[in-house]
Amino acid sequence: MKIDKEEALKKLATLDSKFLNVFEHGSLSVEVYQPEKVDLQKPHTRDEVYIIISGSGTFFNDGKRSSFKTGDFLFVKAGLEHRFENFTEDFSTWVIFYGPEGGENEI
Repeated sequence: MKIDKEEALKKLATLDSKFLNVFEHGSLSVEVYQPEKVDLQKPHTRDEVYIIISGSGTFFNDGKRSSFKTGDFLFVKAGLEHRFENFTEDFSTWVIFYGPEGGENEI
């Protein structure tokens, strides 16, 4: 299976939403996300991964800030406050949710 980022972003642009679910399998859910100016996310109930499609900015995750750019991988544990800040106009990202509610246990 293949999901084309350009097609996903094109479809997202036709919706009145900042995110679009593009794939689900078992506990895996994949979305494309493209906020405008401000990221208003709230903490999620499952672990999550972001893979940056385009753009750059600052990522706030559990009280810490780090810069991000196209191609970067970001991880957020379930329940943690997080958001994208000061991002460029072309910012978009894959969002991958997986695992059980509450997040996976650490080994």
